Amino acid sequence: MNFTRWSARLPRTQRRIAARADRGARRPKPAAAAGGGSVPAARGESADPAGRGEPPAAAPSDAAPPAAVPTLDGLSAHDLLGQVPALVAVVYGPEHRIAYLNDTYVGLFGSRTPGTPAGQALPELRELGLLPLMDQVLRSGKPRTVKSRRVPAGGPATTPGPRQEGAVPGPGRSRHGYYTFTCSPIEMAAPKAIASAQAADDRAAEADLDGTPVDRSPVDRSPVDGSPVDGSAVDGSNREGVVRKAVAVPEAVAAETVAAETGPATEPVRGVLVFGADVTDQVESAERLRASERLQREAAVTLQRSLLPQELEQPDDLRVAATYQPGGTDAAVGGDWYDVITLGAGRTALVIGDVMGRGVRAAAVMGQLRTAVRAYARLDLPPHEVLQLLDGLAAEIDPHQIATCVYAVHDPNENRLVYASAGHLPILVRDPDGTVRRASEPTGPPLGTGGWLHTTGSVPLGPGGSAVLYTDGLVERRDKDIYDGVAALERVFAGATGSPQVMCDRLIRALGITAEHDDDVAVLVLQHPARTGHDAELFHNAALELLGGVEAAPRARAFASGVLASWRFPMELRDLGVLAASELVANSLQHGTPPMRLRLRRTDRRLIIEVTDGDEHLPRRRRAEPVDEAGRGISIVATIASSWGSRRTPGGGKAVWCEFALPAG
Repeated sequence: MNFTRWSARLPRTQRRIAARADRGARRPKPAAAAGGGSVPAARGESADPAGRGEPPAAAPSDAAPPAAVPTLDGLSAHDLLGQVPALVAVVYGPEHRIAYLNDTYVGLFGSRTPGTPAGQALPELRELGLLPLMDQVLRSGKPRTVKSRRVPAGGPATTPGPRQEGAVPGPGRSRHGYYTFTCSPIEMAAPKAIASAQAADDRAAEADLDGTPVDRSPVDRSPVDGSPVDGSAVDGSNREGVVRKAVAVPEAVAAETVAAETGPATEPVRGVLVFGADVTDQVESAERLRASERLQREAAVTLQRSLLPQELEQPDDLRVAATYQPGGTDAAVGGDWYDVITLGAGRTALVIGDVMGRGVRAAAVMGQLRTAVRAYARLDLPPHEVLQLLDGLAAEIDPHQIATCVYAVHDPNENRLVYASAGHLPILVRDPDGTVRRASEPTGPPLGTGGWLHTTGSVPLGPGGSAVLYTDGLVERRDKDIYDGVAALERVFAGATGSPQVMCDRLIRALGITAEHDDDVAVLVLQHPARTGHDAELFHNAALELLGGVEAAPRARAFASGVLASWRFPMELRDLGVLAASELVANSLQHGTPPMRLRLRRTDRRLIIEVTDGDEHLPRRRRAEPVDEAGRGISIVATIASSWGSRRTPGGGKAVWCEFALPAG
């Protein structure tokens, strides 16, 4: 750091300048030039151009006198550094001996004895980690800065090092503070001892203005304040140390004073100026901002999670788990979502989607789409019809928002996953032997684009198989093609084992998803377990083909009674099951067309009775009048069963079903 531009002088310099000016005033003036003229003055006068002795012409009345330029000649280094509202310490030499501490530094940490090594007298610098930094500055000659170092109230909180004798502890601060410290290399001039046998004009220059000579006995004087350093207090071996303690000012200032006193200065001494700027307000403001952003993000994540299922429905025939991780560290929520919806008759709908963009608007669209999916799923429509309805709804919600989505249905009777995709990434299915396949049927455009007829595809998913549905945040990277990420997911999914939740966590970790990941991630894993042993005894299927005619109803009742008895159901549940099977078959015989089938299925939680036929007209429950001879079959089923429903089958026709909850235990 260069102090030359400060034009500062040490104490007593002004008195010496005044003495020189007084000595010059006593010297005889030069004789006047011939012709009665006079020698032009150095400032403010001009010579008579014609030599006639006439006074110079007056300056124009509108000419303003030159403005006085203020200087810093009257200020010493102490005056300047002492008024800086920052911590200032100047040290010199390889041991960083104290040369100067300003009032702000002393007020915070206490006063120290000049000339003492900083490692002993300035423990705060060591605790703040500045001493190694000062070593680097001294070696390299380049400044170094450390930002936002915390200084507790009254100085560092750790145990200080040994204090020098006479050190006075600072008054402390009412609260902790943060400082940014800059260590800059400087060069200082070490003053020579003032000899007693100096020239007479030097004595006159340093005499008091009233002519009283100053005592010029051979003593060492400090260039810091000009005060004598008593040599009697130290022996010869310590006198050099006293002189070194007096070195406390920058070269540009010290050299000027030393040259005036003793002639040329000694070799410059390298030192370090430590400048600590109080940045407490800035740091605390940044901390408050970060805390506010953290609270906003927590609120946003809470909002996002509240729009997702709080607890996944657990189907009888599948094990499912899902995970969601918000992306980035900002407060903007994303539009990723997932859902599991039990449709009845053992069938399960699985949904995953992603609304483009981030923010509350994307989350709002996501929430509306998820609610709509659940409503459409209750209609038990084919997957492509569900997406067709969602496409129109997305355009109505916000024509500027688009979303991708996969809607899939698992039927344990068919051991297949039937799905439709609106611009979403392919489902991955793993067979029991570990082979991973992509659902390769073509997908339609994202929701909200309109004008497209979606199609339904299917992929086998039998016992022992598993599948994963995911959003693009899991596999997309800025520097790679997205299908490279899908290929990486395939490799990881092939080796992932354990429960669905364990598999979700492993996929997240293996794909490198961390808290700093810049996109939302949603993952949904499902397994169709292969049951053996006692567990397998709880899951059974039985089916009967009905050829029609008057004998179909009695055959259906007999078949249902025998199957339910073999499954060891209680008599009451057996009777209700036989009654429900009889009514559903009778309804199909009256309103349906062949082929007809009766299917009974039991799980560990329910009994399912289903009848299919070739007619697409879905039955509805209606109120039968007392005089009506028919129309009560569906009402009877709805009354005795836990739930009932109907749907169209992919090949044409319909299925009507009902469920009975099994008693616990």
